[in-house]
Amino acid sequence: MPAPILNRRDLEFMLYELFDAESMTSRERYADHNRETFDAAIDTAQALAERYLVPIRSKVDQNQPTFDGTRVNMIPEIKEALDAVTEAGLVSPSADFAAGGMQLPFIVSSAACGYLTAAGSTTVGYLGLTNANANLIDAHGTEAQKKQWVEPLRSGRFAGTMAMTEPQAGSSLADLTTSAVKTEDGDYRITGNKIWISGGDHDLNENIVHLVLARIKGAPKGVKGISLFIVPKILVAEDGTLGKRNDVHLAGLFHKMGGRGQTSAALSFGEKGGAVGYLVGKENKGLSYMFHMMNEARVMVGTGAALIALTGYQYSLDYAKARPQGRLPTAKDPNSKPVNIVEHADVKRMLLAQKAYAEGAMALCLYGSQLSDDERTAATAEERAAAHTLLDFLTPMIKTWPSEYGPKANSLAIQVLGGSGYVNEHPVEMFYRDNRLNPIHEGTTGIQSIDLLGRKVPMNQQAGYRAFLGVMEETIRDARRDEATRHYADQLDSALSLLRSTTDALLGAMAKEGIELALSNSVKYLEFFGNVVIAWIWLRQGMVASAALAQGPHEADEAFYSGKMQAMRYFFKFELPEVDAWATLLQNVDSTCHDMQVEWF
Repeated sequence: MPAPILNRRDLEFMLYELFDAESMTSRERYADHNRETFDAAIDTAQALAERYLVPIRSKVDQNQPTFDGTRVNMIPEIKEALDAVTEAGLVSPSADFAAGGMQLPFIVSSAACGYLTAAGSTTVGYLGLTNANANLIDAHGTEAQKKQWVEPLRSGRFAGTMAMTEPQAGSSLADLTTSAVKTEDGDYRITGNKIWISGGDHDLNENIVHLVLARIKGAPKGVKGISLFIVPKILVAEDGTLGKRNDVHLAGLFHKMGGRGQTSAALSFGEKGGAVGYLVGKENKGLSYMFHMMNEARVMVGTGAALIALTGYQYSLDYAKARPQGRLPTAKDPNSKPVNIVEHADVKRMLLAQKAYAEGAMALCLYGSQLSDDERTAATAEERAAAHTLLDFLTPMIKTWPSEYGPKANSLAIQVLGGSGYVNEHPVEMFYRDNRLNPIHEGTTGIQSIDLLGRKVPMNQQAGYRAFLGVMEETIRDARRDEATRHYADQLDSALSLLRSTTDALLGAMAKEGIELALSNSVKYLEFFGNVVIAWIWLRQGMVASAALAQGPHEADEAFYSGKMQAMRYFFKFELPEVDAWATLLQNVDSTCHDMQVEWF
């Protein structure tokens, strides 16, 4: 029997016990749902993943898409899988019923689509970007644009991308040079080059809708002069029929370390006079609109990283339970039967670390999805605003912590398998390669850390920072009521105090010693804060598990909840204590990296 893609019991624990997703059905938007409909959506996604994605993942990995100068070629199984997912209504499962969606809460759609991502992360990446593209146009486009583009995107007829990065600028969007010139008919002609465009060209759909950042002639320099445009691969008439090819051309495909199911393209706009583009919103406000898609993509990246970590953990656990090798140190008889490697303490350590990283990361991402639900459908305006503040603040950590610790988990999965993990007869080395992109795209770890410390923490008189500290303090108070979690609540409280004093020291250093020095160790600050957040999310899981154990569950559930408690203990004993050393470095505003001279390398 193949290893499970995910642990369904753990997914249900997070949805229904940790985050009480079933309570969402009391809200008007989700009134037609119940736990049975939620479970049915997850069942559908699981069945599709097992039927279409798991069987082809090795073939996808070993057969990257190619460009013959005319068209993109890829194995046909990719389209078959994506068509099946589309037919099941899982392109935009949280969209309105009227728009062809299932109108699921974001937290439930994240769990359901988690099976698809875990089984074929980059193969289904086409769909995730398409959904995010449609959401942006739905939020900021005109009624005519919504009618023309959103419906075919949600139905799977069209695919969507985001086109930001340029060869000479990289992540520095202030330096982009793609230009837009307004025509007499009110449209624009787009000219420039974009790279690293995920899903940038293929024949999986009838059309591809690119959301392109460009600078209108005469616009201010920097990010305040960026506008956003809808630029389709093929022009579309008002009645929805396809017209002639737009002036958008594939310059080439990048060949990647992992994530090989999804094309990564270099696109050329305007080689023959300018690609037709349609302005989204107002001129020079494009970056603010694009952040709608970027922030959604960042949560999607973090969730994807957590899911690849989870599926790697499940595979290595399944292997460890079935692989006999060696004997325990106390076994002196060489004729005694070898034990399965899961019995060895060091293998337990590696599995426990994976469990702590992956399940902690996934819980954090689902918490982010719950905040997305709350900012849209909570009962009062105050609750919706509070959820928005928390989600906006946490986004750098939701994106980055899973992206950094997910590959660490995948590396441990390889180590559990030993030499077998290093060869492609097992998928764990592929999981690592697929996950290694996640600390890079949609804003590198360095960029996210500067955003957190330099922008999100001080923003609006530290509103998001203070609000989230308050959330963690409330959990600490609750956890102290239970003897099983009281010690860990006290430990988290100490870490929180250390985080406060470290944050104050760094904000003070920005004012007194300069922002460049204060931000030079921002990555370590993000890791510090992230470990505190994951400790908090594990404390919450421990509280639920402890309460369940107190009720005397049956044997299988007792083992499950005990595993949750042990993973919480692991994180608090092995991972959280590292913040003490990081706090010393950060509070001293260490200048080692800042002072390093180029000539010294």
